[in-house]
Amino acid sequence: MTTARAARRRTALRLGGVVLAGTLLAACGSGTGTSSSDTAGGKVTVTVDLFGSFGYEEAGLYAEYEKLHPNVKIKQTDTQDEADYWKSLQTRLAGGGGLADVQGVEVGRIASVTQQQADRFEDLRKYGAESLKGQFAEAKWAAATAKNGEVLALGTDVGPEAMCYRTDLFAKAGLPTDRTELSKRWSTWDGYLELGKQYKAKAPGKSAWLDSVGSLFSIMIGQEKERYYNASGELIWETNPALKTAWDTSVEASEAGLSAKLDQWSPQWNQAFSAGSFATIPCPAWMLGYIKGQAGEAGKGKWDIATLPGGSGNWGGSYLAVPKAAKNKKEAYELIKWLTAPEQQAKVFAKQGNFPSATAAITKIAGTTDPYFSDAPIGQIFGHAANTAPVQVLGVHDQNINQQITNALSEVERKGLAPQKAWENARKGVANTLG
Repeated sequence: MTTARAARRRTALRLGGVVLAGTLLAACGSGTGTSSSDTAGGKVTVTVDLFGSFGYEEAGLYAEYEKLHPNVKIKQTDTQDEADYWKSLQTRLAGGGGLADVQGVEVGRIASVTQQQADRFEDLRKYGAESLKGQFAEAKWAAATAKNGEVLALGTDVGPEAMCYRTDLFAKAGLPTDRTELSKRWSTWDGYLELGKQYKAKAPGKSAWLDSVGSLFSIMIGQEKERYYNASGELIWETNPALKTAWDTSVEASEAGLSAKLDQWSPQWNQAFSAGSFATIPCPAWMLGYIKGQAGEAGKGKWDIATLPGGSGNWGGSYLAVPKAAKNKKEAYELIKWLTAPEQQAKVFAKQGNFPSATAAITKIAGTTDPYFSDAPIGQIFGHAANTAPVQVLGVHDQNINQQITNALSEVERKGLAPQKAWENARKGVANTLG
């Protein structure tokens, strides 16, 4: 699931669904052993601790798994804010207690797991995980593999990027609403900002062009192979020209008055979806379910999706890991193996929009459309983005650095702080975070 699932995705009621071309194959499974004393009514209770919404409950996968495995009961806990979740997880890992059998890990944290905490998570090879390697995209598998070959997690989704927009607001502002035409008009970020200025001139009500410049920065930096670290593991964020371009473009959008000045994941941002406070939002695949949850049934048919300005990118994605302190390690592995299988990943996409990391699942969902988003061909749009996005270099502190930069951009758009001063604040924030 990120930079969420964005780094701070919140759990939301998921409304609506998508139409999946073809019939999803029914998953089959076999029973697992009950080696733990952690039982209830003769069943092993496998605990799952996640952030945001991975979609498993919404897609009915836990109920399906329990039916296939009568000796297993699944209990999930969920923290809305990923930053809060990660902080709590670090505390529990250090103390060795209070850990679930399955712990979610956001892609921006996976390098921390493989490079700094490999001794605190199970090497899934002991349960046969190596046989699953060909199931996942190469980069997704490699990111969860430690230096000595330990497989520390299995991939859930990835975050191919697109642009979601409100067709009703576009029409009122006199802008085209056709997704193909818009993809051409905003093939570059300059084109996107130019359309934004046209929108602002005739914007209906008090609506803005986009939700926040923080989301603009995050989506742009997701288009780059090297962002905060280079391939040698060296910090480069202060001198990375691609990052500077994303910063400057975000500042330009703020200074042009194109932003609704909403902090992502805040209550005000959540309310803005149903209020029609902005016309566009950069949206990785996992954002679709979030929009449905916040905009509600009244938003159905008012949204559409076009390709992203500036080329493909990735924002977010997650993993499932088993801590060494887990009580039910074998059962936990069997569960995450099943949840991350292509059949289940395709079902989550059908319900939530979380784009699969399993290559076979990508083939299954190629013809998917979404009636909520004006029957947009989401399988095609996000499939192309996933296939053409760069393989990103992941660093230990990716999430922390991104958070400091987006905090600084919020100071620019909400407080009117001079961009150079905000940049200095970001530098200081990163320095403090890295110690």
